[in-house]
Amino acid sequence: MAVTLIDTKSALVTGATGYIGSRLVGGLLANGWQVSVVIRPSSSQQLLQPYLHRVTCYIHDGSMDKMIRTMDSVRPAVVYHLAALASSEHKIEDVERLVNTNVLFSTQLVEAMLRCGVRNLVNTETFWQHYEGDAYNPVCLYAATKQAFLDILRYYVSTKRISAISLVLYDTYGPDDPRMKLFVLLKQTAQSKQQIDMTPGEQIVDMTHIEDVVAAYLRAGEMLLSERCEGIAIYAVTSGQRMKLRKLVELFIRETGISLQPNWGGRPYRAREVMEPWIGQPLPGWWPKIDLTTGIRDVFNKKERDK
Repeated sequence: MAVTLIDTKSALVTGATGYIGSRLVGGLLANGWQVSVVIRPSSSQQLLQPYLHRVTCYIHDGSMDKMIRTMDSVRPAVVYHLAALASSEHKIEDVERLVNTNVLFSTQLVEAMLRCGVRNLVNTETFWQHYEGDAYNPVCLYAATKQAFLDILRYYVSTKRISAISLVLYDTYGPDDPRMKLFVLLKQTAQSKQQIDMTPGEQIVDMTHIEDVVAAYLRAGEMLLSERCEGIAIYAVTSGQRMKLRKLVELFIRETGISLQPNWGGRPYRAREVMEPWIGQPLPGWWPKIDLTTGIRDVFNKKERDK
């Protein structure tokens, strides 16, 4: 295997075809990074379209050999690992895909890093790994598979020469978000003039703007390049504006001016509903800059202001 020099501003991103991953690609490019992405053959590249002419795409066939060849070709200074299959309540047919994506693919990635002398990894976790605020208590199988890889990553960090920062994400939102997240769902329901059934709404929600999320990933990469990290440093990417779902929906309705009367209590809490998200250590040198009121106005009122 030929030895190549590592460019200190080169990045390899997994999960780049998703909303957060594609936005991270844009943020890296805007900050002068050379960006490569690993994608599956079946992945839609629609969200990557604005950046495709500036990134190098590697199609992953699922094999260890392919992952090593990709890593050897790129030799990134930092690997940003966002690829995941998420499911709050899995079906039988989801089991194999959850394990393959969240455990096998992730392990292939870090093994390839080891084989190619790539040291720095920014990993992604979910607050669903911490049901009822426990150090570890998975809400669902998805969260359990995320923790399974974290435990595997601990092995690589403790016995090999890998440095890792793991970012715990909460709920996220932002412009042009295709995901059926809370704010998008509320907006679409109002436009269809239908009623929406909600839980009683007492659970606490933590919504972070995508620009702040991307800034957290960039900060984590900078930390790995400039500071020595012992073990796996785990940090929470939190908005700092946690509030009950009822209050959050009221804020959204007020700031967007939409006409919507949620049917509170129209559906029950799901099994193992997170009523109060886990509180983790904040990422040093990073803080959210976009408050909820500003974020909601900018994201959901922009088109109306531009008309």
